[in-house]
Amino acid sequence: MKSIKKIFAISGSTRSNSSNLKILKQIAELSKDLFELKIFESLAEIPHFNPDLDTENPPQQVTNFRNEIQKADGIIICTPEYVFSIPGSLKNALEWCVSTTIFSKKKVGLITASASGEKGHEELQLIMKTIEANFNEDTSLLIQGVRGKVSSEGAIEDRLTLEQIRKFIAAFDNLLRE
Repeated sequence: MKSIKKIFAISGSTRSNSSNLKILKQIAELSKDLFELKIFESLAEIPHFNPDLDTENPPQQVTNFRNEIQKADGIIICTPEYVFSIPGSLKNALEWCVSTTIFSKKKVGLITASASGEKGHEELQLIMKTIEANFNEDTSLLIQGVRGKVSSEGAIEDRLTLEQIRKFIAAFDNLLRE
């Protein structure tokens, strides 16, 4: 029997009930036999990155965020694209991790779910490569036109998108077990 892996899932949107949050909740439901998924919805609470505060005692919200990443078997980030980039709040949170090695070799799944998302997805991949996260093509998913694919109740209504998410879950599970 496979052991259940602890996954820290980060919603890159600060909007309550965003499509990204709905996708993470669907992934939690679809993968409950594989993963124990803890969804982080507090990006807005992480203070602006300031190198002067990135000391042995950073702000408590930063310490808590880093600790969740550290203790997780893997990380899933699901984010929208804002102005051809990742949201500033997500980039801010990731900037707090640059001075650490918590993402080095950490197994990561990356999802960009937005209207277009191509540039934001490229940027997310570049940032995660820079901080040495471990992901591959199969654990990286771009969902374009997301608003028409997820219902207001959070169900993924597009069959192809649901199939892509199932493949993403399987690929992420395989990466975690390597």
